[in-house]
Amino acid sequence: LLFVVGTVSCTLFLAVNSLYSSSDDVIELTPTNFNKEVIQSEGLWLVEFYAPWCGHCQRLTPEWKKAATALKGVVKVGAVDADKHQSLGGQYGVRGFPTIKIFGANKHKAEDYQGGRTSDAIVEAALSALRSLVKERLSGRSGGYSSGKQSRESGGGDKKDVIELTDDSFDKNVINSDDVWMVEFYAPWCGHCKNLEPEWAAAATEVKEQTKGKVKLAAVDATVNQMLAGRYGIRGFPTIKIFQKGEDPVDYDGGRTRSDIIARALDLFSDNAPPPELLEIISEDVLKSTCDAHQLCIISVLPHILDTGASGRNSYLDVMLKMAEKYKKKMWGWLWTEAGAQSDLESSLGIGGFGYPAMAAVNARKMKFALLKGSFSEQGINEFLRELSVGRGSTAPVGGGAFPKIHSVEPWDGKDGELPVEDDIDLSDVDLDDWDKDEL
Repeated sequence: LLFVVGTVSCTLFLAVNSLYSSSDDVIELTPTNFNKEVIQSEGLWLVEFYAPWCGHCQRLTPEWKKAATALKGVVKVGAVDADKHQSLGGQYGVRGFPTIKIFGANKHKAEDYQGGRTSDAIVEAALSALRSLVKERLSGRSGGYSSGKQSRESGGGDKKDVIELTDDSFDKNVINSDDVWMVEFYAPWCGHCKNLEPEWAAAATEVKEQTKGKVKLAAVDATVNQMLAGRYGIRGFPTIKIFQKGEDPVDYDGGRTRSDIIARALDLFSDNAPPPELLEIISEDVLKSTCDAHQLCIISVLPHILDTGASGRNSYLDVMLKMAEKYKKKMWGWLWTEAGAQSDLESSLGIGGFGYPAMAAVNARKMKFALLKGSFSEQGINEFLRELSVGRGSTAPVGGGAFPKIHSVEPWDGKDGELPVEDDIDLSDVDLDDWDKDEL
């Protein structure tokens, strides 16, 4: 009996881990090859997201293989183990298994397959989607921001981060979005649009990275999506409009180079961004993560709590917060520590045990810093940061060429400090008279 149970368990284990193999016509997809195989492909893809333990997936497997064989050379059929590659499943909103998606002309707008789970139904859906794809190409609709190899090879740049919008998808994506949208309305035949296309695509990638997706660059084929073109009064191409939550759209009338577009996008991002956090240096991780992630990190060393009390410290922190708000477009990091808490750091920045409060601006990539020479006030700090922002001001290398050891400390509790409690001394056994004589 034990042998039989062991055999059954082993068989189940093998089945769970081998829904597809290299001998099938189903292409196994992973985070490593998904972009190259699917997103950069010109052709149509059907992709199943599955979990090996899922009974429905196991029942679909022979039908999926059969469909893949029938569609070989016509439509690509792939499968993702979304239990193993959860990041890939999450990227496409997979909530249950199996989930089947169709990747057509716009690889960044995959459609959900809702048909039957037989090979006949799957093949029929694939051919229907293929017919639609070919018709779109005939009508010129795929001449805009598709992400296939052809457009990249023709010098168009990689358009993977430009979001294609339509009459149907525009409102749910853009209107009431918390993000800022820059939308280009174009016509496939328009020469100026074709000149803008690589600049818009390159800017989209840079803006997505620098704003962490909070500013999005999109494109609308106004010859196809005429409802949108009419709603926004599009008369010429390309027309670029900026959409922000709660505001009427405004025209973008800046330059058409990627640097012009990126600069405006970053302005929009910083205008809408909250001021940066002001963090106390309580560990090495706080210092390194802040300074490594920003061009400059502004470090203040505030007097000991016993010298200022809570109200005095808060007044210094308020000054820093106002300056962080004023210079938030620079996207600097802001840190503070108490005098003496990080004495090694103070020494490496030339602060070293006196003259509190003090401030240093550190470039962690170059390991150089500049010191505030004026007063620790809104005016003094503003002058210091303004000089830095235009590339002026004297700098020095961080002592030792790297950040020193940072001590882990308890965060400030927001209260006034307390003097340390001294041990009571029992003087009952001391003969004060003899002590006085000796002293004399």
